[in-house]
Amino acid sequence: MKTRLHLVVAIAAALAIAWPCAAPAAADHRALPTRLIGVHDATQLVSVISSGYGATTATVRAFAKRGGAWHQVFGPWRADIGYAGFAAPGAKREGDGRTPSGSYRFSFMFGVDRNPGVHFPWRHAHRYDVWDDDSASARYNRWVDRRHHPAGRSPEPLHVVPSYRDVAVIAYNTAHVPGRGSAIFLHVTHHSATNGCVSLPRWEVIRLLRWLRPGHHPRIVMGTAATVTR
Repeated sequence: MKTRLHLVVAIAAALAIAWPCAAPAAADHRALPTRLIGVHDATQLVSVISSGYGATTATVRAFAKRGGAWHQVFGPWRADIGYAGFAAPGAKREGDGRTPSGSYRFSFMFGVDRNPGVHFPWRHAHRYDVWDDDSASARYNRWVDRRHHPAGRSPEPLHVVPSYRDVAVIAYNTAHVPGRGSAIFLHVTHHSATNGCVSLPRWEVIRLLRWLRPGHHPRIVMGTAATVTR
């Protein structure tokens, strides 16, 4: 009897060592929105969090606030981010391959394919549509219809598949400050790190785009765990 008791105690101790954080981790995920920096008046949140600087993948979760409490709606999903990982807050620069850290709204949505049923303003991307990513251009960090306006040097084509089949424009650098970065999107994955965007499998992108509502003031909070949480 004594031997069996000792065996049970030993097994319990081994399990505690192997999985010491299982219960707290689950609780942390449920409480994540209350610890995120930059929630403001949002009642819909998308978190994109990596393990540290230099990581080129991140974990995406979506939360909705109902009855004064936050509830996880989607995730955890694996996302690809910039090939140089996240930039430190305020450190994103044009062409650096980093995804900006911080809390941002969504501007509008677009795609090569037809509107999948979103609630934000939607634009169809034609072959003549580009995103101006030339810091010296008057239309820097803006959608440009090249039939009517010139774009800067080597603009970003928007009629691109699979990446731009379905896209949410992240409202980054809306002041159009030269050199601070442009064309930051949530888009369909091409199964590798991005130039600074956040990418997910198409069905996950569509689920998010259909779920987001302007009236809920949604925000996307992006960065390393140490940067975007209290």
